[in-house]
Amino acid sequence: MRLRSFQLADAHDVSQIWQMTASHEQEKDTLQVLTEQLGYDRDLVIVAEAPNGRVVGAIVGTIDGHTGFFYCLAVHPDYQKRKVGTMLVRELEQRFLQKGVKRIWITVDEGTEKLFPFYQHLGYTNGCSTRLEKELYAFSSCSHGQTG
Repeated sequence: MRLRSFQLADAHDVSQIWQMTASHEQEKDTLQVLTEQLGYDRDLVIVAEAPNGRVVGAIVGTIDGHTGFFYCLAVHPDYQKRKVGTMLVRELEQRFLQKGVKRIWITVDEGTEKLFPFYQHLGYTNGCSTRLEKELYAFSSCSHGQTG
């Protein structure tokens, strides 16, 4: 499995994967999110490419201060349960670290609640009723809780 930054040629494949895996109407409307993030930082939009060159997964991340956020994690149904999602999350975490991110937040809602156990398995904890977060490195307790 090859992980790489999104290219414009991937738009159709990624859009199809989101359509196949979205469980809520608002999740299906992710092309706008993708377009906005590409304008900010293309390196935080990552795709997984199978050995045959087929795009089989994608994740979109964004940064606000020292906090990273990710959303739009989707893996083609034929490639689920093969660690593609795990690889995408780990790659995004590494890119966040390189950009100075200290914590990651994930919003879990009706459309993404099915991923809650997956995120917990990756080390994210329930920071509140709708947000999972993970510290990327330890820092003083005085700055814990500050977002910027």
